Parts: sequence; C-alpha cells; structure tokens
Amino acid sequence: MLAGKVVLVAGVGPGLGQALAVRSAVAGADVVLASRNAERLEAVAAEVRAAGRRAVVVPTDLTDPTAVRHLVDTGVAELGRLDAVLHNAYLPPSRENLLDSGLDRVREELASPLMALEMVRRAAPALVESKGSVVVVNSMIVRNRLPRFGAYRMTKASLLALARGLSIELGPQGVRVNSIAPGYIMGDAVEASFAKAARERGVTPDVIHDEIAADTDLRRLPRPEEIADAAVFLASDLARAITGQCLDVTSGATHH
Repeated sequence: MLAGKVVLVAGVGPGLGQALAVRSAVAGADVVLASRNAERLEAVAAEVRAAGRRAVVVPTDLTDPTAVRHLVDTGVAELGRLDAVLHNAYLPPSRENLLDSGLDRVREELASPLMALEMVRRAAPALVESKGSVVVVNSMIVRNRLPRFGAYRMTKASLLALARGLSIELGPQGVRVNSIAPGYIMGDAVEASFAKAARERGVTPDVIHDEIAADTDLRRLPRPEEIADAAVFLASDLARAITGQCLDVTSGATHH
C-alpha cells in the first residue's frame, strides 16, 4: 500500500508510535523516526530494517520548531522525498474538570495541536511536491462523555479543527489531511493498568477487559497494529479521494 513512499512518524513512543512505524514499513515505506528517546528510536529502526525498508533516526524535541525543521530536512536529504506524515505526538492529559483546571495547565495542554501545526508547516513543501498526505492521531475523547478530561477534550477538539483546516488549505495543492480517533488500545500501558485493577479486585485481567469492551460493538479492544493499519490506509493511494475526515478506530465504542 505504501510501496516506494517515505513516511515520517512523529512521536515514536511504545505501542501505537512503534506500530505506526513498523506497519508503514510492512506496507512498503521507508520510514523517518522522530521522538526524544534515541534508544527507542534505534530499536524501532531495527524492526523497520527487518521488514526490508530503510529507517532514518532523528531524535527530536517536537515542541522545538528548529528541531522540527532539522527533522524534515534530514528525512528528505536522507531518503529523497516525503510522502506522508503520521503525527502521533501529544502531551499527557491532566484528567481534571475544566472548572478545576488552572489556565496555565490548559494552555500547557493546548500546546499539543501547535506541535502538529508546526510539523505540517515544515513538511508542507515536501508533501506538496509528492502530492502526499498527513494523518493526525486524535482520540475518541472528542466523541464520548468521560468526565475529568476537560482540557484534554479541548485539545483534541482543537487538533480535529486543525486537521480540517489544513485539509482545506492543502487540498488544492494535492495534499490530503485526515485524522484517526482511537479509544482504548490494548498495548503495554493499558494491559498493565488492567492487571493492576484485576489484582485490586481479585479477578483476572480478562474480566477488566471484558467489562470495558462490553461497550464496543466487537466486544474487544483494538491492538496498536490495528490502529496503525487504519493510518496506513489513509496515507495510501487507496484513500486518494479521502481528506478532511476523522476515522474512529474503536471496535465500535463510538459511531461517527
């Protein structure tokens, strides 16, 4: 699906970030890897290379515009082009009610969509040249009613508006911009939290999983690779007429 293309993954953390990089490689892309953790980047790069693709590691503070410019320039210089940006970088949520959050904390969290904006601004010339695409990782928090995620919900709503705005601006130049909105992802962090909750209640982790998955149509929670495959689809030419959209990848926990 991505044969001959170059994909930049911004935010290569454990779980979804790693899956975005590896699944892009499995789909045929060479991959530029960016996050602050150089050791993790090298480990993921080894997986990309094991899939037969090239990997460029660029340790990057994605909140620093100078570092982001260096990231894009290095990726293009090393691999010759840029066809897609998968933006997975975010700031952890405060888990507070809006009325209890200080304005400084809210401003902190609103830095997240600004990271995405700067990334796309720097990548735009290369994406215009390749008629490429952007996929922004959002969250089902923009759909649901979970309490105590006030500032985070504001942040993700802003990120959704950003992606739509960029689609409007870049579409006439041949660049598509879409979002994916996952919910619970059955990676290491969620599995650890389920195990902790299970110990506290004296049940198995499967019981915790099944209770939460009961609110999904498929009665199971998606794994990182399944979320990543949705992003790979949107970045590919199979989605060449899709832009300005947000695809929920939640096993049916949300409908949109």
